[in-house]
Amino acid sequence: MPSTHKQDKPWDTGDVDKWKVDPFKPEDNVGGTFAEVSSYAVLFPKYRETYLKAAWPPITRALEKHGIACTLDLVEGCMTVKTTRKTYDPAAILNARDLIKLLARSVPAPQAMKILEDGTECDVVKIRGLVRNKERFVKRRQRILGPNGSTLKALELLTGTYILVQGNTVSVMGPFRGLKEVRRVIIDCMDNVHPIYHIKELMIRRELAKDPELANENWDRFLPHFKKRNQSKRHKPFKVTDKSKKTYTPFPPPQEESKVDLQIESGEYFLAKGARERAVREKREEGMREKQAEREKRREKEFAPPKEDVVKKEKKRKRKEDHGADGGERKEKKERKKMKTGDGAGAGDE
Repeated sequence: MPSTHKQDKPWDTGDVDKWKVDPFKPEDNVGGTFAEVSSYAVLFPKYRETYLKAAWPPITRALEKHGIACTLDLVEGCMTVKTTRKTYDPAAILNARDLIKLLARSVPAPQAMKILEDGTECDVVKIRGLVRNKERFVKRRQRILGPNGSTLKALELLTGTYILVQGNTVSVMGPFRGLKEVRRVIIDCMDNVHPIYHIKELMIRRELAKDPELANENWDRFLPHFKKRNQSKRHKPFKVTDKSKKTYTPFPPPQEESKVDLQIESGEYFLAKGARERAVREKREEGMREKQAEREKRREKEFAPPKEDVVKKEKKRKRKEDHGADGGERKEKKERKKMKTGDGAGAGDE
């Protein structure tokens, strides 16, 4: 429904920033002090105890300016913030809650205290539940950091935020738009999309924002579109069936027999429970025996002696035998000659 309230607004000029949030001062609180005390408590790990103990005095002074009281319990490992009578800003307790949350997630105290300023928000992204495998999670978390922290630094410069990767969470501080972009980059990184693609897109958007002519145009034609190429290396199936040889039949193929049907055919279905279990056990043992026999055959092949060259040895034997036969013939000839020479000599004497 169109508005019927049409009046001149001399204060609404083009140079007015409608999105600017003015700081909340004590005189802006017309209602006075709060009726009830609001408090938040956050647990912190054991290794943060020494650091928090040393950094707690400046944190207390920073919260006192906003009228917030804070306590550090080292026995229970707990930080608590609550409103007091001096609290004038209703949002101060929420900023104090974010402060102790960031301190528990290992954010340095000087950086965490910037959350008390206007225009600075925080977001803690839980990343452990996004990836099931621990090794894969560690690799993808490392991608957010990049080599020597270069990817993290690029994200911080492009989004105007502060990012800290600690354990199973990622703590982010900065403006709302930067938090939204960083959360998208982190979740996509855990879904196996490298942050470098988002960094390229952010760099292009940053350059396009400088051109006033493109302020009211769609930027999709300038942005890169990366397609996910996760194709299988095997382009052809293992079993290629030639359907041209099959004759067309309008009837569907016969229904495959179920496990119960196969048991009825083999008679196993009508056996008692003990006999059926025995038959299954025997079948399993028979398969195990066959596999064991095959395994033993394979092992025996490794220890089988190599084949010898029998042909060469036989040739050597034949040569020796031939030489032996020639030697015997020569001996017989010599003996005959001796006999003849002996007979000739005896006849001459006579």
